[in-house]
Amino acid sequence: MTTFETIQKPVLSPPGWLFPIVWTVLYILMGIASYLVLTTESSQHVTLFIYKIQLFFNFIWPIIFFNLRLYLLAFIWLIILWLLILITAILFYKTNKLAGYLMLPYLIWVTFAGYLNLSIYLLN
Repeated sequence: MTTFETIQKPVLSPPGWLFPIVWTVLYILMGIASYLVLTTESSQHVTLFIYKIQLFFNFIWPIIFFNLRLYLLAFIWLIILWLLILITAILFYKTNKLAGYLMLPYLIWVTFAGYLNLSIYLLN
């Protein structure tokens, strides 16, 4: 978060302390959603595989953005992440409607993160 505090940010940028709170809530919702999918009677190997891929993309994004400071690459990575989240949400919804709905706050937040990421790239 030190990097985040030192760069120029867009007008709608939230304070740094909000990010850990939001991500904690999102990870709880994602965990519940994945549990609902995991515990369904039908086999969901492809669905959970896509879920794991998007988790990997989620894990790598802050490394690209904060550690490497490659803001344009991070934005492109985030677009791929967004698409993977959308696919995951759709697959979750087909398996368990509540699981699909629980992924929507995550998709919305990553959409907002895309705005922040692109704006930071343009400003810096």
